[in-house]
Amino acid sequence: MAAFGFTPEDVKGEPIDVLPDVWPVFEVFRAMATQWRTGMGGVTGLDYNCLPWVMKLHGVDDEATALTDIRVMEAAALATIHKK
Repeated sequence: MAAFGFTPEDVKGEPIDVLPDVWPVFEVFRAMATQWRTGMGGVTGLDYNCLPWVMKLHGVDDEATALTDIRVMEAAALATIHKK
């Protein structure tokens, strides 16, 4: 967790509900957990190069909508990671 800027307090709290229609994309986002790009300033975002393959594995049909949903999750994750 520390490598990505998380503390144990970051994962405590209420569970987050995931709507059923977004669940497949959430599974793609979770599968991308090892695909974060990093630089001198830390984590910068997901490596989108492997996204088509991961989406195919998870049976995502609408890749355009899935990418939009993933970008929302990515932005929220980055905000948490870089929270001071």
